[in-house]
Amino acid sequence: MNRFFCGVATFAMLISASNLSAKEPLAVGDKAPDFELPVQGQDDFATLSELIKDGPVVVVVLRGYPGYQCPLCTRQVSSLVNRAKAIGAATGDQPQRVVLVYPGPENGLERNAKQFLGAKRLPENFVMVRDPDMKMVDEWGLRWNAPRETAYPSTYVIGPGRRVKWCKVSESHAGRSTVEEILKGLRE
Repeated sequence: MNRFFCGVATFAMLISASNLSAKEPLAVGDKAPDFELPVQGQDDFATLSELIKDGPVVVVVLRGYPGYQCPLCTRQVSSLVNRAKAIGAATGDQPQRVVLVYPGPENGLERNAKQFLGAKRLPENFVMVRDPDMKMVDEWGLRWNAPRETAYPSTYVIGPGRRVKWCKVSESHAGRSTVEEILKGLRE
């Protein structure tokens, strides 16, 4: 295999392909498929090709609602929000530099995403989008085809030309990217 995969978890995930999506996850150097996803709480859409015009974008794929709100997703988003200024500085202090993708079936997705955010207000450099029926997750090779699962928790740094500069894909609920790893990926 000649591809440079992101993180050890991706390699292990490819070896145990029993629950893998039909596509391999995007890897460093790949061109990320564009997306146009509804922004949570707004009548607007976020498009990857538009977002990267102002610099790199961090795309964080959450688990969505596999029957409950994932506490590890909540913890990961909280740590990202707590370091929003550092991430903002690394991405040129532009709005919507961190895209939180909340995947799931269309039915009830908006309600579940609203429940996930609760009373939290995201910083200006963050945006949460919904991935109805997990179309983006499928296109990016992140579909977790197992009972009560949606997507592999993943983080991507997308640069010019929609190229993957850095990524980390977890094969489990844990193994999430840290703020320090993301900042290092933005600097590379």
